[in-house]
Amino acid sequence: MTRATHHHPVRLRRSVLSVPADNQRALAKVSALDADAVIFDLEDAVAPDRKAEARDALVRHLASSRPTGEAIIRVNAAESGFREKDFAAALAARPDALLLPKVESPADIQAALDWLAENDAPEELRLWAMIETPRGIINAPAIAETGRTSGGRLDCFVVGLNDLRKETGVPALPGRTYLVPWLMQVLLAARGSGLDAIDAVFNDFRDAAGFAAECRQGRDMGYDGKMLIHPAQIDEANRCFGVDEAAVEEARAIIAAFAQPENAGRGVINLHGRMVERLHLDQAVKLAAKADIIERRKATS
Repeated sequence: MTRATHHHPVRLRRSVLSVPADNQRALAKVSALDADAVIFDLEDAVAPDRKAEARDALVRHLASSRPTGEAIIRVNAAESGFREKDFAAALAARPDALLLPKVESPADIQAALDWLAENDAPEELRLWAMIETPRGIINAPAIAETGRTSGGRLDCFVVGLNDLRKETGVPALPGRTYLVPWLMQVLLAARGSGLDAIDAVFNDFRDAAGFAAECRQGRDMGYDGKMLIHPAQIDEANRCFGVDEAAVEEARAIIAAFAQPENAGRGVINLHGRMVERLHLDQAVKLAAKADIIERRKATS
């Protein structure tokens, strides 16, 4: 594969709500929700005999109503026999991204890239990858590298712990003690290739305290947001994974300092007695961009 400098657009992905594509009541409510992204699920949430109905319903829905943030379609696994029809429906529905389930190797990403290229998919259509199997965890760095190649569309990893627990036998203990090393592996792989990373779902949407604690844990591990199973979880995810005002103020100060003519081309500058490197500028630009997105949304809501 040809290595290339790949630009990943800055997105706000604090809350990523999953909605069954065949649930008309859920679909009807999506446009009024404050989720940063919505995953319209054609995979696990839809029974095999309802796949065609779900695809048709989703195409009709997205033709007339879009979520506030990104629209992502989770397609079925390649071996399911539904993948190609899912892809075709997705091109008609014009989502922002496709979410590939159970990604285990770079070949899984490449197969999707090949199909999209052969079918003239728009360049702005992105790919997200579910990392939810032992092989997916082991191969996460190589999978993430596909986002750094020429023509790469991969933007984001989503961790799927339910499937991972099932395949490994690791129980669903409070604090995710024995899962944290794997969560950090996925996070490190994502960051090494400039990808976003979304933490796994919290299954009991009635346990607000447990959900809040897991959001804080995911944030402290470095995740950008959390995959959600219920609208009641959106506000807490947005709050927990939101931007800190003091950090945004510092980020804008760093951007302004590097913009000074005397600092042009310098790799390190002195800002209020602290040495700041150009790598901090990259982080500052991304944080400020996220803050700008939040401010624009508040202004239009």
